[in-house]
Amino acid sequence: MTAQSQHASNVNILLIEDDPEIAQLLKVELGDAGYTVEWASSGMEGLVSLREKSPQLVILDLGLPDMDGAEVARRIKQHGDLPIIVLTATDAVERKVQLLLGGADDYLTKPFHPAELLARIQVQLRKGEGGEVRRIGELEVDVGARRLRHKGVEIQLSPKEFALMELLSSRPGRVFSRDEIERHIWGQPLKSGSNVVDVHIANLRSKLRDVGAYGYLRTVRGVGYALRQPKG
Repeated sequence: MTAQSQHASNVNILLIEDDPEIAQLLKVELGDAGYTVEWASSGMEGLVSLREKSPQLVILDLGLPDMDGAEVARRIKQHGDLPIIVLTATDAVERKVQLLLGGADDYLTKPFHPAELLARIQVQLRKGEGGEVRRIGELEVDVGARRLRHKGVEIQLSPKEFALMELLSSRPGRVFSRDEIERHIWGQPLKSGSNVVDVHIANLRSKLRDVGAYGYLRTVRGVGYALRQPKG
């Protein structure tokens, strides 16, 4: 196994492409390069996979049957700064500028050679390796590597738990409402009476306590939740 494939073996890619022939070709090429690929054939299916699979990069075709690709990109960016490479049939400069301003990190005009796509994927992933590390007290939220540490000890989190920690750490001390959390992590408000957010908060608080990280998660009754450096 090459150094490139060893690195790629830890990366999950979400491919949102409605053409099954193109999708199959890309799945083979990316798979041969060592990547794990989740294929979605529509915008809505892609957004569902985004929440369930927590990929490290998205390849997004603009010509989707159910949603405008630019809208899909916008919704993806609501979940965090996930790299998006757009596949487009147009080479109009205005459209490309709109895509980049709207959240796309890179684009390829069809037809393209798979080797070029692989190179652009590596560029985006290298950017993520040097990503932001947020420090709140003795907690370190490594956004690029998607890791949480306390006093150097890594805390194993589920994808949803890390997404919650990423959101709360984006503005330490700010109270995020339940609605904001649901929209950011699940892409929409959950059913009335759902306790999913409470369960994830409780699990996250328990994992923090297991490593001696007390007092970081704050619950403001009737308002929401916040992450802050504990007093003392």
